[in-house]
Amino acid sequence: MRGHLSTHAVCTAMRGDIVSGMLTPGSRLVEDVLAARYGVSRVPVREALRTLQAEGFVTTRHHAGACVAELTEQEAADLLDIRAVMEPLGAARAAARRTTAHLKVLRGLVRLGQQRARHGHPGDLCQLDGWFHETLAQAAGSPSLTAPLIQLRRKIEWTYAVEPPAHVTDSWNEHGAVLDAVARRDAERARALMAAHIERSLPAYRLRRPASVVRESKHPVNVVRARI
Repeated sequence: MRGHLSTHAVCTAMRGDIVSGMLTPGSRLVEDVLAARYGVSRVPVREALRTLQAEGFVTTRHHAGACVAELTEQEAADLLDIRAVMEPLGAARAAARRTTAHLKVLRGLVRLGQQRARHGHPGDLCQLDGWFHETLAQAAGSPSLTAPLIQLRRKIEWTYAVEPPAHVTDSWNEHGAVLDAVARRDAERARALMAAHIERSLPAYRLRRPASVVRESKHPVNVVRARI
C-alpha cells in the first residue's frame, strides 16, 4: 500500500514541477536524479514516468531516455480547441448529475471569488478559478469525462500564461450564471454559458516561453510523509 501511495505522490509532485516550470520542456528526466529529488527509490519514479508519459507530460527520446515533453504551437492551440468542446459538455453533464455537495462547494467558490473580485484582492482568484472548474468537472459524475477535463486544465496551465481579465467581476458573474444553470438542472443553458465564458477568455491566454534551465523544486516531496 505504501508503494502505491509513494507512486501517486511522486507522480503528483513531478507533474506539479512540470506544470510550474521547475522541470522545463526538453529537460532529461533521470531516474536516479529524480529519486534523490523526491526522496524515494527508483521504482515509484519509474512508475510515475509511465503515468506522465500516458498523460502527455513526458516523452521518450532515442538515446536520451525520458524527457519533459515539448508541445508544438499547433499542439498548444489544439488544447484550447479541445477545451472549447469538453468544458461545455462537462457543464451540461454537471447540470444533470450534480449533487447537493457539489452545489455547496461551487456556491462557496463563486461567493468567495465574487467577494475577492469586488474588493480588489485578485491574488488568489486564479486558484479559485481552477477549483471552480475542477469541481464542475467532478460534478459531471463521469470518471471518463472528469479525468480528461482535469488533465486538460493542467496541460493548459503548463502551456499558457493567463493574463488577469480587465473586468474580473464579469468573469466571476459568468461563473455564477453557469452555477445557476447547473443548480436548476438546465443542461443546455449551462452548456451555452460555459461555451460563451470560454470564448470570452481566449484573448487572455499567452504561450509561455520555456526556461533554459532546470531549477530545484520549491517543495521537494518526501513521499514517506506524503498523504495525497
